[in-house]
Amino acid sequence: MGKSIPMNMDRLKTDFAGIKMPTPVMGASGTFGFGVEYDDFIDLKQVGAIISKGITPLPRAGNPGVRIAETPAGMLNCIGLENPGIEKFLSDVLPKVKEKAPDTTFIVNFSAGSVEEFGMMAKKLDVDGVDAIEVNISCPNVKAEGLAFGTDPEVAAEVTREVKASTSKPVIVKLSPNVTDIVKIAKAVEEAGADALALINTLTGMVIDTRTWKPLLGNITGGMSGPALKPIAVRMVWQVAKAVKIPILGLGGISTAEDAVEFLLAGATAVAIGAENFVHPDAVVQVAAGIDKYLESRGLNHVSELIGKVEA
Repeated sequence: MGKSIPMNMDRLKTDFAGIKMPTPVMGASGTFGFGVEYDDFIDLKQVGAIISKGITPLPRAGNPGVRIAETPAGMLNCIGLENPGIEKFLSDVLPKVKEKAPDTTFIVNFSAGSVEEFGMMAKKLDVDGVDAIEVNISCPNVKAEGLAFGTDPEVAAEVTREVKASTSKPVIVKLSPNVTDIVKIAKAVEEAGADALALINTLTGMVIDTRTWKPLLGNITGGMSGPALKPIAVRMVWQVAKAVKIPILGLGGISTAEDAVEFLLAGATAVAIGAENFVHPDAVVQVAAGIDKYLESRGLNHVSELIGKVEA
């Protein structure tokens, strides 16, 4: 087990949509594995929550070719949702997670190809050991010519209603930034019954190899993450926080405690660390400890005193 970092947990303990966590800092989906991979680097008891890599109805091998490309202040990825599938996850992965990190909140991220499949996945994940589910609506809808569920308010709401009707777990809907008006999507999902929102997911980007004149990524385009994303993510969290009443998980380019504080001030109740985990595998706990020091320096008693306090 990794070494614990001193921090005042009373200042940091967080209730996110009824989910009790020791800190407001989570490991973001797709960058934190299933959490147990980080056991050598950090004390998992100090992680606010583990958000699993994305699970799909059937196993996926992921995309062929180059999957990751570094960019200035960020990276592109087109992993292609490589995962063992829901059945293998439930039989093999989940028991190992709960054995190694029994006291850590575990949130399962998942996606599907149709509204009905989203409901099926939610039902299968309504089991002990899963504390909440994060619904990835950025994936293509196979019945709508590849249109992503998260780009249409009505479809996003339909998925949310189906998931809510299929589970007793808190439902977090992860929103795509690749839309004209993210507030419209957020309000539709809230009205459909979502317990919380997560924003933002990656922005679509592309890298061209100037030696070959071909796209560098095997999938041509990929999802951009990293520090370059942060100002866009903070702006979107601020916009959505003014329009909805449910809690927001803010993510996108968080590298430091100061970055996290920006999201909290903009209106997020909790934050998640993504690409920074690849650079500093102890980032989730280091950012939490940094938030604690920030609170102390400002004479604040609890992290909740920051939420939505931007004077704009």
